[in-house]
Amino acid sequence: MTTSALLRRPTPPNGEGLVHHVTPQNAGWTYVGFDVHELPAGATLAKDTGRHEVCLVLVAGKARISAAGTDFGLLGERSSVFEGLPYSVYVPPNSAWTIVAQTRVELAVCAAPGIGKYAVRLIGPQDVALQTRGKGTNTRRVRNILAEGDPAESLLVVEVITPGGNWSSYPPHKHDRDALPEESLLEETYYHRLQPAQGFAFQRVYTDDRSLDETLCIADRDVVLVPRGYHPCGAAHGYDLYYLNVMAGPKRTWRFWNDPAHAWMLD
Repeated sequence: MTTSALLRRPTPPNGEGLVHHVTPQNAGWTYVGFDVHELPAGATLAKDTGRHEVCLVLVAGKARISAAGTDFGLLGERSSVFEGLPYSVYVPPNSAWTIVAQTRVELAVCAAPGIGKYAVRLIGPQDVALQTRGKGTNTRRVRNILAEGDPAESLLVVEVITPGGNWSSYPPHKHDRDALPEESLLEETYYHRLQPAQGFAFQRVYTDDRSLDETLCIADRDVVLVPRGYHPCGAAHGYDLYYLNVMAGPKRTWRFWNDPAHAWMLD
């Protein structure tokens, strides 16, 4: 069976609970880094941001988080991405951070280049802007963690819930040209979760000339890389789809271009 370079399956946890490790080097791009750690209760993880700004997203579980000299205390109130809103911590470059898991913890580490323009801060559930997009079977629920108007140098971070049978990132759109104001160049990762976990979803990544055209079958905890092209996804009936998006590029703005073949449905 041929495995797509765009599809990353989780690996068994290493000594730091690492199950996903996306870097600009192994993704073949420039800006986005994305890790997922699965930590048992009582585990400690300590890292440094280096030359990147980082958004720590407490995907699930409860943990004490400290970063850049600030102790944010015990955070987290959901055991599943399908129950409530996330706690996150923005950490500037050249800063140390530590997480101590009180329960089993699923932690996403979203990274992109930075020089240290903004201070460390907590992004609590009250700071997450909620939005419903689409209608009918194109309806999905958006949770903005680091939106375009929020202080950050490169990162854009958002959660999306797509009900079973619905489509998301749809009609198909792309953001792979540095051609503002029409379109911005943003690399993107999708971290997928499914409820129930044995479900599946589909994501297609394709370009106008079809030099890239792949349709991927998504399982729970998979990551999809979107280096370029349109990238719609659909949730199978009976299985709700969650994804955590991380985007970054040369300019921190999200301007997308709809596939002209399918843009008619927006009229």
